Amino acid sequence: MNMKRKIGIVSHSRRVERGEQKINRLLPNRHVNAIGPFVLLEQILPNNHSPYEPVKVANGAGAQPHRGIAILTYVLNGKAEHFDSAGNHAKVRTGGIHWTKAGNGIIKDEVLTVDSHGNDLLTHAFKFWINLPSVEKATPPEYLPVQANEVPKQILNNDAGWLKVIAGEYLNHVSKIPALTRQFLFHIHLNGRQDFSINTNPEWSYAAFLPLDKATVNNSEFQVGDFLLFEKGPGIIEMVANTPTPGDIILFGGEPIAESFVVYGPFVMNTMQEIAVAYADFHEGKYGQINYK
Repeated sequence: MNMKRKIGIVSHSRRVERGEQKINRLLPNRHVNAIGPFVLLEQILPNNHSPYEPVKVANGAGAQPHRGIAILTYVLNGKAEHFDSAGNHAKVRTGGIHWTKAGNGIIKDEVLTVDSHGNDLLTHAFKFWINLPSVEKATPPEYLPVQANEVPKQILNNDAGWLKVIAGEYLNHVSKIPALTRQFLFHIHLNGRQDFSINTNPEWSYAAFLPLDKATVNNSEFQVGDFLLFEKGPGIIEMVANTPTPGDIILFGGEPIAESFVVYGPFVMNTMQEIAVAYADFHEGKYGQINYK
């Protein structure tokens, strides 16, 4: 019988609002500041829209400067349009990903709306901040859109469900997201009453989030919105959809950050002095401007 990795902490989200968006902030929390290289996780909560709502237009209201991190937006439902001060502009739809390496400074904006290509009037997304190694913090920004059909997907044995590789790799599936750190981010979808187990690296950090459905993880039942932090050490993670309906689990983590880091506002640097420089460079206009035209 395989040993199961121990769940050390169960926490809950903190509700914040950003404009019209209602957000659950899962990471950081009072227990932990990072899971592997991930230093922020926000769930942009599911929101049903009226078909008569006016279409949102980007006007800079959501634009933010960033430095020292990569920002990954995973769209579960809707259409996300990306703009940045490096001149990048793209749209991804349900199941797609925006990845932005802020590097030495960028201003980015994203607009999440319903996907007019279908009848789905729901919006729902996740935003992750991934800390960069210090050498990457000094490099120019980069951007990559990944459409839904480009996301690797593994069908699980016995019709148990599927696993999408948002970042990192699983079996022979490798995400298109650049691996600047040793990281993984999986979206696991289990059919009703089905189970799935995954081996873990004993030196890596692991966390799971239940965004929409309750589930049993390593023999304990958890509720919608629970955020699970696993202790270090060997063992598998076993997930069970314990209702007749399908369930979803976000599993992520990676190698712990070896360097000291400071999260301050929209910047993640190694020291407070570097944070001060990041702000000064932004106010001096060194990050450029977004051209929405």
